[in-house]
Amino acid sequence: MSSLIQQGGYGVSNSSGKILVSCNLDTPYIPASILKIPTALAAFSILGRDYRFTTRFYTDSKKNLYIKGFGDPLLVSEEVALVLKELQTRGVERINAIYIDTSSFALEKQVPGREESTNPYDAPVGPTVVNFNSVGVRVSKKGFISSNEKQTPTLPIMRELARNYRPGQYRLNVCKGCEPNKQMARFTAELFRGLQKRIGIPGKGDWAVKQTPDTAKLVYEHHNTKNLQYLASSFLKYSSNFITNLVYLACGAEKYGYPATWAKADLAVHLELVKLLGDKTAAEIVHREGAGLSRENRITVRAMLNVLEAFQPYRKLLRQRHGVLTKSGTMKGIYNYAGYLKNGNGYVIILNQVRNTRKSVLERLKEKY
Repeated sequence: MSSLIQQGGYGVSNSSGKILVSCNLDTPYIPASILKIPTALAAFSILGRDYRFTTRFYTDSKKNLYIKGFGDPLLVSEEVALVLKELQTRGVERINAIYIDTSSFALEKQVPGREESTNPYDAPVGPTVVNFNSVGVRVSKKGFISSNEKQTPTLPIMRELARNYRPGQYRLNVCKGCEPNKQMARFTAELFRGLQKRIGIPGKGDWAVKQTPDTAKLVYEHHNTKNLQYLASSFLKYSSNFITNLVYLACGAEKYGYPATWAKADLAVHLELVKLLGDKTAAEIVHREGAGLSRENRITVRAMLNVLEAFQPYRKLLRQRHGVLTKSGTMKGIYNYAGYLKNGNGYVIILNQVRNTRKSVLERLKEKY
């Protein structure tokens, strides 16, 4: 293996945790997205498999709507349509101004490791967010901009973001170089307004970031139709940083109360891993956020093998890659795999080097273990 590994390590352990082969077991490395596995393990323990994110809806005497979110990562167009229909059945016959209440989050900063780009990979997180904070748009040959999703109406924010783009189809992060809280609130309000019109609820008015007044009436508390097990399957198979970090923040808020902060999430997840894996293993897992975006995150091969032993009941949430259950982790100079071989043995490959030789390392491990 020495010809394949310049800076990195690997290991294989059986279902009882016995290490069968290893290299550089105790060196801390940058995990990238394989960090999503210990995040998921802690989340299942803190929140429970059937945990569902909630969003609260209030109205006032002027028929204005207040939306107070708690970080639901799957408040997508289809879910918003269900909410609006439920509001109708509960007597909401008109929606004028739409106010976004952001008071359930008090983030010290945006996601550590997030870059300013139009890539949905870099979408910001917040308390009330829709459609993964990204828009699917189509630009025609004549420059006409429209939604690229039948479930989502064409919104003003789409026309603004895709202005001057060449003809084609795009998925754009709604916030490149902007003030995230304001832009996220705008996107949420525009989507609710657009679907309000489509469903046939009358009303018009401005939008703003505004805390819900005590005089407003709670009309509906929506529980997302998808539970944590579905979310974890999604972020492990498709490596969604957006979903993972909102689950990560929910862990902190569940343990220490809202508003959600990175500090609460870091502490809650660390202490849960202490409980699940022991002090020594937990100390070898450094979270700066939950998804693996930050280059300040760290993990050792030994700690990751211990995580995989504990994650056995959830192993089928991982996707098949090269014939085995695998979570990949990739950034510039970072090429990692972690998962389970066909016989159930856990395996870890962490390469923090220029050459991406992880597939070759995996093939050798598959042959012998």
